[in-house]
Amino acid sequence: MGVQISGIIPKNEVELRDLAGRRVAIDAYNILFQFLSIIRQKDTGEPLRDSKGRITSHLSGIFYRTIKLMDSGIKPIYVYDGEPPEFKRRTIEEREEMREEAKKKWKEAVKEGRKEDIMVYAQGALKVTDEMLEGSKKVLDAMGIPWIQAPSEGEAQCAFMCRQGDADYSGSQDYDALLFSTPLLIRNLSITGKRKLPRQEAYIEIKPEIIELNEVLSSLEITKEQLIILGILVGTDYNPQGIKGIGPKTALKIVKENKTLDRVLKKVEWTFDVDPHKIYEFFLKPPVIKKYEINWKEPNLDKMIELMVEEHDFSRERIENALKRLTELKKEGTQLSLEGWFKK
Repeated sequence: MGVQISGIIPKNEVELRDLAGRRVAIDAYNILFQFLSIIRQKDTGEPLRDSKGRITSHLSGIFYRTIKLMDSGIKPIYVYDGEPPEFKRRTIEEREEMREEAKKKWKEAVKEGRKEDIMVYAQGALKVTDEMLEGSKKVLDAMGIPWIQAPSEGEAQCAFMCRQGDADYSGSQDYDALLFSTPLLIRNLSITGKRKLPRQEAYIEIKPEIIELNEVLSSLEITKEQLIILGILVGTDYNPQGIKGIGPKTALKIVKENKTLDRVLKKVEWTFDVDPHKIYEFFLKPPVIKKYEINWKEPNLDKMIELMVEEHDFSRERIENALKRLTELKKEGTQLSLEGWFKK
């Protein structure tokens, strides 16, 4: 879910093509979760499946959206989560309990024909499995797209790569990347375009949003260390929901008045099992790998057909058309000069 500080964060809307030539380190788990959430049958909430009953929404999403990003001149690098910190265990357990409850309500909603509730509970019941993660890596390999295995949180690795100059942006829906000190965060890469509002017959236009860490700190008049403290008060993945009764604006006021974590903790009631200092230090110094390779390679078209069509029953015509576009991008280039796309 990530830290909920959207209301106080300055953002700048852009078009996908404004990002042409930029390297984006994308939180793979986060974007796969978005695909699984969005690519579903509206009447039942069921995800896409192949003839063997295996979920394929994530494969459809990562294949077609990656080509869309490439068509806009963006150079994606997917970053996968490793082992979460020990103090995230309780959060993971709670999420599993919530998924099980959502599954029950989903079945009830389908049985009773409550269409609006169906999608809400279906999305609440979704889970990104190890099998899905490995399947997406195979697709990326066949497409020639680089991916990196982080030792711990993917967003921390994305932020590190941006600070090192190996990526221009971190790509994620969550604001946690800012707490991990990414210089630039881009949101909405997976959901650009018109989207229906939950439980409403209304649509909104969603565009990519760029968030600059320095602009955030300047606007809020705090340091990056204080931004972490603010996030902890509001609630992170390691202390969900945060301190009772404290939202982003109140948290900002408390942080600006008290400056340090120890002084802030004297002003609030900490009820979580985890030591807040561990959360604070984790955001400051998360585990990352410092040696990695980022290489864009030629796509293996035969392997893509094998994976998507023969293995998972996607339409041969649609896949071949998409692969034709992928080949054209490499062969001919575009106004965005994608000839350099397959080079670092």
